[in-house]
Amino acid sequence: MGYDIERFVGYVNDGLLCSICRDVLEDPLQAPCEHAFCAACIHGWLVHHSNCPEDRQMIDVSLLRPLYRYMKNDLNRLQLHCKNREYGCEMVCSLESIDRHERECEYSQIPCSNAGCTVQIERRNLDGHLAVCEYRSRECPNGCGYTILSAEDTQHNCVAELRTELELLRSEMICRVEEAKHEMESRLDSQRRHMVQKESILQNEIEELKSQMSRMMSDVRSLMAAERQHRQELEQAELEKREL
Repeated sequence: MGYDIERFVGYVNDGLLCSICRDVLEDPLQAPCEHAFCAACIHGWLVHHSNCPEDRQMIDVSLLRPLYRYMKNDLNRLQLHCKNREYGCEMVCSLESIDRHERECEYSQIPCSNAGCTVQIERRNLDGHLAVCEYRSRECPNGCGYTILSAEDTQHNCVAELRTELELLRSEMICRVEEAKHEMESRLDSQRRHMVQKESILQNEIEELKSQMSRMMSDVRSLMAAERQHRQELEQAELEKREL
């Protein structure tokens, strides 16, 4: 839907009115036939139709384009009243800046910020309302540190609240201790598995070294036997030489 034409000051060109709702264009889009529409209006129209509501020419969402720049400039220069005029706001500003003003307007109806409060109040009166709101929170005057609502003053018991808080802290501490315990056990299991794996690797390496040592001793014994055989052959040859 567009901006209510009754809010505007002075004459508004018909070319700046939505062809569907007949109010002043809001988030305008233009069809190839140059008819302009509010974005919400034309999208809603095209759900059930496939033509322009003015001249019945075929159109599609993909053919919609932003408003011509000169028309957009004319639209932005229009002057209109704040939507909170009925509450007392007398601001008149350009369409280009109306949204920014209305977001900050002192006459805007806004909800109370206290949880549970359903009151809608003008922004300018919010501070006064918060000072007396039955849902306002404050710290317990007895020093327990608990935040209470005015409506709960008669039900607040410092000892009970502190006992509840203590139980919550105790439960939280137990949970944290259990979590730390499980984490440490997990780490120890991981380290234990790693050490067992490492021990197995070292044991295999030791067995391999023993096997290599055994082969080396066998080779040494073979070499020593060959050396003795060779020495005996030399001694025999020497004796034969002497005899000759």
